[in-house]
Amino acid sequence: MVKASLKQLSDLQHAYACERTRVPPQYVVRTKYTDTTANGLTRCVTDWLIFNGHRADRISSAGRYIDESKIVTDIMGHRKKIGSGKYIKSQTSNGYADINATIFGFSVMIEVKMKDKMSEAQIKFAEAERKAGGQYWVSHNFDEFLTDYNSFIKNKSLNL
Repeated sequence: MVKASLKQLSDLQHAYACERTRVPPQYVVRTKYTDTTANGLTRCVTDWLIFNGHRADRISSAGRYIDESKIVTDIMGHRKKIGSGKYIKSQTSNGYADINATIFGFSVMIEVKMKDKMSEAQIKFAEAERKAGGQYWVSHNFDEFLTDYNSFIKNKSLNL
């Protein structure tokens, strides 16, 4: 059974895609969303924000892989890969959130957590973001993200 929030996101994606194409709506493919994995939840959140007119970027702080291996051919004509590669450190700060968004002009950082807990660096980054006037949310599933999002939108509309 598909959760109502994921069905709502799929409907939003379909409407968004229909606006940007000349293809009849019945032929526009609907995306199937899941929030049971970190990648799936990250995609749900970023797509929701983009489809609602906000900016959202997925941030990767894993660094970059540099392949230093070579392909060599021996005297028998067999090709073989020798050597290895290495990761170089990312330029992002330790603890940077998974999603960087702007919602109606406000900075919102969203950390996606499935079963793990926030690291010390992430806790410090969250405190710094909030101290600077930004928002920092931790989402364990799509419904939790929507609760934070709807609360934020409601509070911003009351203050305008």
